[in-house]
Amino acid sequence: MRPAKGSLELVCPAGTPAALDAAVAAGADTVYCGFNDETNARNFPGLNFSRAELADSIARAHARGCNVLVAINTFPRAGDIDLWHRAIADAEAAGADAVILADLGLLAHAREKHPNLRLHLSVQAAAANPDAIQFYVKQFGVERVVLPRVVTVEEIAAIHREITCETEVFVFGGLCVMAEGRCLLSSYATGKSPNMHGACSPAGCISYREEGSTFVSRLGEFTINRVTKGEPAAYPTLCKGRFVIDGKATHVFEDPASLDASQLLPGLKAAGVKALKIEGRQRSRAYADAVVKAFRQAVDALDRGLEIRAGALAALTEGGATTGGAYRKTWR
Repeated sequence: MRPAKGSLELVCPAGTPAALDAAVAAGADTVYCGFNDETNARNFPGLNFSRAELADSIARAHARGCNVLVAINTFPRAGDIDLWHRAIADAEAAGADAVILADLGLLAHAREKHPNLRLHLSVQAAAANPDAIQFYVKQFGVERVVLPRVVTVEEIAAIHREITCETEVFVFGGLCVMAEGRCLLSSYATGKSPNMHGACSPAGCISYREEGSTFVSRLGEFTINRVTKGEPAAYPTLCKGRFVIDGKATHVFEDPASLDASQLLPGLKAAGVKALKIEGRQRSRAYADAVVKAFRQAVDALDRGLEIRAGALAALTEGGATTGGAYRKTWR
C-alpha cells in the first residue's frame, strides 16, 4: 500500500492498535503513533501503545505494505532523559520506519546512537523556513520535515526550492493558536506543559458540573464553557473556550473549526509536498476509518485527474465548520 511513484503519501493517526488496523484497512500509506508515556504529544489516558502492542502493530502494518512512524516529539525533562532515549531505542527495535523528533538533544542522540534509523522532524520544532530546515538536515540527517500550519501553499513552494528533504503537511483535523502545540495557555491553567508532559488540557485537570439547566466545564481553576442542556459540549481546551466580552459569551481565541485542505491537494502537490498528514490520534477508530477513506479517495482522484469531492467530512469537524487555515491566509 506504499504510494505509487508521484502520488502523495497519506499519513494517518492511530491512538490505539484498533485505530491503527482501521487506518491501514481504510487505505493509509503510513500510520503514526506513540508510546503510552510522556514521550509523545498525545499522552492521554487510555491512548497509545505499549512496547509489545507497538511491535505487533508494526508487524501487521508491514504485512499489508504500510509504514509506521513513532512520534517521540515531546521535550525531555532535565534528569529524566533516559525515558526518551529508551523510546527511540524501543521504536527502532520494534521495526519503526522512522521516528518523529523535535528536541535538538534527542536528534543528536538518535543520529549518534541509531545511525540507521530514519529521522523526521516534528511540527513541534516549528521549522518554517529553508535555513532552519536545512540546519536539521545537515546537522542530524533529517529526511522529512513536518511543516507548521502557518505557511501558505506559495511559501511551501518557495521552501522546496531551497531544501533537500521531504515535506509533510497537515490536511485535516484540529488547529492550534499557539506555535504548533507549545501551549502556554494550557501550561498556565494546569501547571503542566503539553510539550513536556505530552497532553494539552490533560484529563486530570478537567472537571464538570451542573448549575441548574447549564453544564459547566472547567480546566484547572478556569471556567472554559457553559452550555445549555442538549447543546454540544466540546472538550474543554482554553483556546476554544467561550468567555464573556462586553456581556456576550464568545470564542475569544479560536472558533471551533477543523482544518480541511482536501480542495488544496493539487496546489500542495505542485508545491512539492511529499506527504499529507491527518491529525487525530486522540480520536476514535471510527474517525480514523472515515477520514482515511475520504482522503484515500481524494488522493486517488487527484492521481486520476478527477474532481475532489468537497465537504465529505463535515460531520467529523469541530463545530461543524472547516477552514483552509493558513494555507490561504485570507487575512493578509
